[in-house]
Amino acid sequence: MGSRSSHAALIPDVENIRRETGFSQASLLRLYHRFRALDRSKKGYLSRVDLQQIGALAVNPLGDRIIDSFFPDGSQRVDFSGFVRVLAHFRPIDDDTGVRDPKQPEPLNSRTNKLRFAFQLYDLDQDGKISRHEMLQVLRLMVGVQVTEEQLESITDRTVQEADEDGDGAVSFLEFTKSLEKMDIEQKMSIRILK
Repeated sequence: MGSRSSHAALIPDVENIRRETGFSQASLLRLYHRFRALDRSKKGYLSRVDLQQIGALAVNPLGDRIIDSFFPDGSQRVDFSGFVRVLAHFRPIDDDTGVRDPKQPEPLNSRTNKLRFAFQLYDLDQDGKISRHEMLQVLRLMVGVQVTEEQLESITDRTVQEADEDGDGAVSFLEFTKSLEKMDIEQKMSIRILK
């Protein structure tokens, strides 16, 4: 049996991926095995169909939107580093309160990047704003038939109105961030096993 680090050598560009995502070598190895298990035909990349095999995404009302986030450039495939980059948004924030080097990019699992990830799930046309129509579409996905269309429209109007500080009828990223100021995004958008 080899050591864990020799197994990690199987992962292409492992050191850069570890630095960029903040994942430990052990976590990267677990994710690599999961990636390879999802890649049933051993292509070396995942397609949308491969990601749809993940049970938690299949039952998540935003599952298709989350899957879309793995393919930001319209590509039909994601390699291991792209797969891990998306998952890094869900890595719990480290407890160390050390000062971050301003020359280094903000960690993928920072509060701002978690919010940016959530924002893009709502911003369906990727214009940098969440319109009333986009908010309605996403809320419709999330609540399904549990509320009437009239109630849903009322919730949508109220949500957009409360967040829309500049009165343009849409929610910008800054307005989205401010509206979620008191929410513990760091906790809600973390998957404990992704340490």
